[in-house]
Formats: sequence, structure tokens, C-alpha cells
Amino acid sequence: MSANQAEPGSPLTVTLVKGGRTKIGYPATVVSDDGVRLTVRAPWAADGVRDFGFVRFEPGDVLTEHYWRDRWYAVKEVRAADTSLKGWYCDITRPAVVRAGAVAVEDLDLDLWVSADGTTVLRLDEDEFAESGLADRDRQAADRAVQALDELELLARRGGLTALTGRPAGPARENGAS
Repeated sequence: MSANQAEPGSPLTVTLVKGGRTKIGYPATVVSDDGVRLTVRAPWAADGVRDFGFVRFEPGDVLTEHYWRDRWYAVKEVRAADTSLKGWYCDITRPAVVRAGAVAVEDLDLDLWVSADGTTVLRLDEDEFAESGLADRDRQAADRAVQALDELELLARRGGLTALTGRPAGPARENGAS
């Protein structure tokens, strides 16, 4: 295991940065880390219920989150308290930075939602992305973000998110095993 790999079962803090400021930070437990992809599990970290219309995130939900050190996205499998799969929330981010006990990603405003049955695939926050000014400040990063969203959408429409995350679509496993 390399110095920047996280030990399965160890605690870790996930930090999501947006516009140079911490948007949210929360505790998680490392499921696996192969040096490229880090997988963690965490309970829904926000207070109360967040109803997006197409999905509700609520206390008791558990997210299995996949971060890549070489890809411009993070994929979060969302399960209800009863372990039923709600779907996948995908954040377009710069590649993850993993350090001892922490992972940080910079949110680039674009998101993708994929329902559990794969029939609903929604591109989200494209207006926020356009308003962020990233294309003016860093054209290369903006182009990579759009490419990442396109790649994930295509993968989702082909039913490939479970293959990408290396997890079957069945109930979440206990004790952090993947």
C-alpha cells in the first residue's frame, strides 16, 4: 500500500470544495483504496431531508462514494435505510486528492442523477456551471468537466454505473466490505 492509500475500515473526512470554499465536510469509513479509486461509506451528512423532486435524501440514507485520483467525477451510490437502492448521484469534480485521513474534491457544479432502475438519467446544474465562470477562468478544466459529464451520461444510459463502481446493484453489504 502506498503512502497516499487509505486503509480499509479506517475513518476518513470527505471535504467537498466549491468556489474555493468548503461546501461540506463529513466523516466516512474507507471501504477500499487501490491507489486510483477510493471507495468510502458515509451516512447522509446534511441536516434533515433534501427533496430534489426526483429523489429524497434523508436521515438513514447511506452513500457508498467512489472517488478517482485520475478522473473528473465522483459517483455516489445512494441507499435508503432499508438498503434499497435509490440511485446514483454523480458529481463532476477535479480528480480527488487523498491524504492521510482525508479526501478532498473540488465540485465543478455539474451533476448527474441516475435512478435505481436506470430509466431516469438527469443532467443537473448546467445553469450553475455556465454562471460559475469556470470556462472563462480555466477553459481546460471546463472542457474536462463537460467531457466527464458526457462520459458518465453515456455510461449510465448503457447501464454501466455498477461496472464502473465495481459493485453489484444488490443490497449494501455490512461491515464496510465491498
